[in-house]
Amino acid sequence: MDAMTSQADAALTQRVMEHNGTRVLVISPAQTEAAAAPSAYLSRLRDMIEPARKQYGGVLLRGFAPLDAVQFNAFATSFGQPLLSYEFGSTPRSRIEKGVYSSTEYPADQWIDQHNEQSYTLKWPGSIWFYCAVAAEQGGATPVADSRLVYQRLDPALRKRFAEHGVMYVRNYGNGLDLPWEQVFGTHDRAEVEAYCRANRIGYEWLDDGEALRTRQVCQSELIHPLTGETVWFNQAHLFHVSNLPATVQEALLEVVDEDRLPRNTFFGDGTPIDAAMLDEIRAVYRDTMLSFPWQSADALVLDNVLMSHGRAPFSGKRRVLVAMSA
Repeated sequence: MDAMTSQADAALTQRVMEHNGTRVLVISPAQTEAAAAPSAYLSRLRDMIEPARKQYGGVLLRGFAPLDAVQFNAFATSFGQPLLSYEFGSTPRSRIEKGVYSSTEYPADQWIDQHNEQSYTLKWPGSIWFYCAVAAEQGGATPVADSRLVYQRLDPALRKRFAEHGVMYVRNYGNGLDLPWEQVFGTHDRAEVEAYCRANRIGYEWLDDGEALRTRQVCQSELIHPLTGETVWFNQAHLFHVSNLPATVQEALLEVVDEDRLPRNTFFGDGTPIDAAMLDEIRAVYRDTMLSFPWQSADALVLDNVLMSHGRAPFSGKRRVLVAMSA
């Protein structure tokens, strides 16, 4: 390690942001120092970030020099895990660089509710990285909520019901209502889709002479963190359920398609409908536990994807947030 790097490593400050139990560690260069790229502080950041992710669930790097997509890739990768591709996705994203994607490309006026990335599957990233290249003029936060607290604050009877049955995710692809299956599976070959489904315990059904696809998968409702041993709430039952859509959108969809053709929906693992009151309780606990802060350009946020959920607030003006995932 050279002298310049040693000085940079020592020139960091830290503080904790907190709301209603959810905490994020904020690391910044000392105010008296000229901002440098995070890579200049790499050794010290590794020492600080790894334990902090397990304690807090998330770390925000603020006040460092800006990164481009290639540099963001290199910085995230430098923590020892290769970046993952976005497989079996549920939302539209654009690939910016190998392992680096746009954040979900939903209209700016829409909320994206709290969720752990790909917790609707049996395979998910261990970490998720965000980088704010351009902060929105107004709004556009990426709120976070501690999944340990969410689990603890839910009614034990509700948790037990979900744990006994799991969550069934039903998806219908394409028809102009949701992502086409070719985009979700990254292929136009139905045999490849079927092989992926079999390998990942996903039930599948070709409809309309093979033009449409429906999948069903039963996944976990909660999870024990492999390193900390803590139990977390870990599913997207509330996000995929039809009740998550505004009433007018629900009505419009059901005028176009039958209920079993909705783009996505959730049930208990045995196929039983989920009581909407249960989902409302889950959403309320997420709201009460959520920590939200405005992005600043060049912010980088790394989350332990099991310990911490994330979402997206509506925004106005241009917003560019990059995302990377690792094991």
